[in-house]
Amino acid sequence: MGSLPHILADPSSQKSAQLIDPIKLKNLFKSQQKYLNTFFDKLDNTQTHVFTQTLLNSTGTIFITGVGKSGFVSKNISQTFVSLGIKSQFLSPVDALHGDIGILTDNDVLVMFSKSGNSEELVKLVPCARAKGAFLISVTSTEANALMGLCDLNVHLPLERELCPFDLAPTTSTAIQMVFGCTVAIALMDAKNLTKEGYAANHPAGRIGKSLIFKVKDVMKKQEELPLCKEGDLIMDQLVELTSKGCGCLLVVDDDYRLIGTFTDGDLRRTLKASKEGIFKLTVGQMCNRNPRSIGADRMAVEAMQKMEAPPSPVQFLPVMDEQNMVIGIVTLHGLVSAGL
Repeated sequence: MGSLPHILADPSSQKSAQLIDPIKLKNLFKSQQKYLNTFFDKLDNTQTHVFTQTLLNSTGTIFITGVGKSGFVSKNISQTFVSLGIKSQFLSPVDALHGDIGILTDNDVLVMFSKSGNSEELVKLVPCARAKGAFLISVTSTEANALMGLCDLNVHLPLERELCPFDLAPTTSTAIQMVFGCTVAIALMDAKNLTKEGYAANHPAGRIGKSLIFKVKDVMKKQEELPLCKEGDLIMDQLVELTSKGCGCLLVVDDDYRLIGTFTDGDLRRTLKASKEGIFKLTVGQMCNRNPRSIGADRMAVEAMQKMEAPPSPVQFLPVMDEQNMVIGIVTLHGLVSAGL
């Protein structure tokens, strides 16, 4: 156990401990909300529209740069652009002055985030970027600054003050930069008509991507992996098939591999309890479920999971069928989870 619960529970230990005043904390959030509302209320929509349209019209790469905390924000915004299929890259202003500016072309846009607009590294970068022919945009929060007079376009992000009690630490200015950049990213996404499928294609390894890309045929077991048996097979003769394939069931098929029903390990336990030694004479066909849930191979894998979890009771697998009701595979809950769904 950590010491925090002890500190909170024991008033005597609070004399030497540093504690957060809950009232002050609540007031800080209220203050931050007020400062963010100032940003939203005073943001110039015309500037924002021109900025967003300029990015949309760009035929090259949207390079985004900044120094310090604004640099971290710039990198995040650029990565958000890329994840939405927008050609973008973060450009370190320091590295740019030592060779990386060679990547800039006259088709590119360079967006510079800076609270003050007077960052020395960015001011030095401007003439070099202009010599490469890039279109220069500054995104700043002070009314008059060096970058504003040097760039082709300036966007002013209204800032009442920083949440920091000294009005120094960039705690509100970086928040509005992030809000601004990410909102513009979604506007570009909408203008480019990015679909869910397109978004998923940019996130193939994540759960979002997998849920939008993976189909049942991508995660199902097939051929020799299938736990198949015939309707007239004795239950006790199929125990190895039931347990060895790792599906927790038998798929009961006819001679043409059309599905008749399913028999699960749960069915086995219930049959054994009810029939006792009589189980030795029972066939799979006598005890199988003749109305099981199933799914097609071209359905989405996430749909298979939803179908397994649907009322009245969840199941652990779904037979996969073709158009002729022939069994071509089986998808299991374990398989879906293992695939990252």
